[in-house]
Amino acid sequence: MAQVTVRINGFSYPVGCKEGQEKHLQAMAQEVERRIERIHALGGHSGEGRLLALAALLMADEIHDLKAEKMSSDTAHQLAQGKQARIENERRTEQLAHLVERAESIAAAMEED
Repeated sequence: MAQVTVRINGFSYPVGCKEGQEKHLQAMAQEVERRIERIHALGGHSGEGRLLALAALLMADEIHDLKAEKMSSDTAHQLAQGKQARIENERRTEQLAHLVERAESIAAAMEED
């Protein structure tokens, strides 16, 4: 297991991670740091715990928005697939009706002979 020291809000935190994940962990720490900088820019100068809680809430809000966006996109995709399936079913129904008409006309012609 690798150990990385990340800096968040001027404090160093040693954190363990899997080998090869060090850069990813540093990048995640930078994401937290960006949220903290945003809170500072808005005038949020409170205790360390409150600052980290606010940064976590900002990130949770972003995750929530991304999930909602993905669900909306998935729903739109499912609706489009459903519409395509209905169109395909209508086309097949028309083809089947045409085949039935042909079969009936052939049967009628054979009865006449």
